[in-house]
Amino acid sequence: MKTKNKIFFLVITVIGFMFLLITADMIYNFRDYGLKSIDDKAHAIAKTVEHSLTSQMVSGVIDDRALFLSQLKNIPNIDNIWLSRGQKVIELYGEGLLSEHVKDSIDEEVLKTGKSKRVINENIFSQSTFRITIPYKATSRGKINCISCHSNAKEGDTLGAITIQMSVDDSKQAGIKTVANTIAIALVLTILIIFILNIIISPFLILFESIKKVMNKAQKGDYSYRITDMKTKESEDVAVWINNFLEKLEKTLISIDNKISTFLSKNYTKKQRDPLVNVKNTVERLIDVYNFRKAIEYDKTLGQIYSRLAQIIKEKTPIEDFNLFEANTINGKITLVHKEKSIFCNILKEGCRADRTNSIIDSTQFRNICPAYNSCNKKHNYYCIPYSISNELDLIVSIHTKDEEVSVENFIAYIKDYIDVAKTVIVSKKLLLMLEKNAQTDALTGLFNRKYLEDTIPKITAQTSRLEVQYGILMLDIDFFKVINDTYGHDVGDNALKIVAQTLKENIRESDIAIRYGGEEFMILLYNCDETYIKDIAEKIRINFSNTPIQTGEIRAIKKTLSIGISMYPKDSHSINEAIKFADLALYKAKNSGRNNVFRFNKSILNIQNKSK
Repeated sequence: MKTKNKIFFLVITVIGFMFLLITADMIYNFRDYGLKSIDDKAHAIAKTVEHSLTSQMVSGVIDDRALFLSQLKNIPNIDNIWLSRGQKVIELYGEGLLSEHVKDSIDEEVLKTGKSKRVINENIFSQSTFRITIPYKATSRGKINCISCHSNAKEGDTLGAITIQMSVDDSKQAGIKTVANTIAIALVLTILIIFILNIIISPFLILFESIKKVMNKAQKGDYSYRITDMKTKESEDVAVWINNFLEKLEKTLISIDNKISTFLSKNYTKKQRDPLVNVKNTVERLIDVYNFRKAIEYDKTLGQIYSRLAQIIKEKTPIEDFNLFEANTINGKITLVHKEKSIFCNILKEGCRADRTNSIIDSTQFRNICPAYNSCNKKHNYYCIPYSISNELDLIVSIHTKDEEVSVENFIAYIKDYIDVAKTVIVSKKLLLMLEKNAQTDALTGLFNRKYLEDTIPKITAQTSRLEVQYGILMLDIDFFKVINDTYGHDVGDNALKIVAQTLKENIRESDIAIRYGGEEFMILLYNCDETYIKDIAEKIRINFSNTPIQTGEIRAIKKTLSIGISMYPKDSHSINEAIKFADLALYKAKNSGRNNVFRFNKSILNIQNKSK
């Protein structure tokens, strides 16, 4: 195991480093201690020799010192010892014995400087020696007054020196033996520590390695691996806890993903190996779809809902050019509800193959599969995907892409998720529109009714003020309509009303508004027109209706006429309600003037009316 080897290597490295430090410290201390012991011994011998020579001088037997000096070499552990006379002693007593002559430069240096000098010759595998040269200085202090005998010397002068040379091999050997014993003990302790560590930490290292393998697999999304073959009770308990946790985690993640995925299209994205990533992606998708649903519930119109859906397609997918169409499955009518860039097929005229076959149209499978597509650019692909909203309504997403630019198949199910949650909102909005339309539409003629007029008047007033446009107001009804009902019955009368409505639809623009005002009376609001245009339209309607036969159920058909009154808003009045009233007055004037004509309102009508009152 790599971890185990690393730990043991670290332990051995630390112990080895500590052992080297301790060994180096021991060697240094042994050496220092040995040299200090030898130095102390040399000073003791030097002091003894000094006292002996002084005693001989005081006793008058200094001339017999040769025997004393020769016996100094017999001191144990002393390799060599000699005295050197200083200049002051030579001047007073002469050169002295041969053994008292200066032997080398070290003696000369000590006699000259009056300072002790040590020379250590250390060798690992050969003899090591320690030499020290100690000066004797004149002093008048103490029990013996040196200056009393050396009259030519003064306090502190160097009278002589003693050189002692000793072997340090005994101290070196003792140090080597101690270090060797320490190394042996340290090795034994190191082996013992490693053995104990191996017994103690091996189970935990095995557990750690097993956890590492399991976590490595889990990191890659595989939660099926488990910890096995634990050797101790503690590691076995830990293994059981981790294994139980992994098993619960794996089952829980898969369960959550499966349950949440039921609310989304399963084929939107390829499942990842890691169930945690799958749950994360699924939850994020579900939150996005939920937020979309929450937003469109407060949209007022279907247009806002489709615009929000288009925004989702643009933001959540790489699709850039697309259109949205409503397809009525009952009457086959197709309506464009959102255009992103351009309409690239003749779906409105030729119908939709995707809606008819209820299948996805993919030009990558067959280039000319749909005849409605405008294939002016052969390097482009198109996809038409039908999504069912209700039994009566489909939503067609028509997509236009460059070759291999977008893999649309990956986003079909994604778009479906948003359309699925929008279905109920779209259906409810459609129902509300239908109810609102029914409330504002005349059931017999299909024209708007007076309620629609009342709801529209504020918009017309604001539009007229903002854009500074004029509305032409036409009030018209069928001449002698009561005769039709009394002679041919109400069915023929209703048919006459329908013909009027059809005539109005055929002769006005999409921007104009046709209203069944009540009974046989109709009203038209002509957007942005002048005096000439409104009179032309009125005459056109009057003539066309008078030339249209009305079936009575008998052999022959009848023809009827219209009377029309005209006013202009805001030219005739700044109140649209008053302008409507003026058009109504003009209508009565037309009837009173012989019917089957068009009469333009003027203020003289008001004067006549006021006089009649």
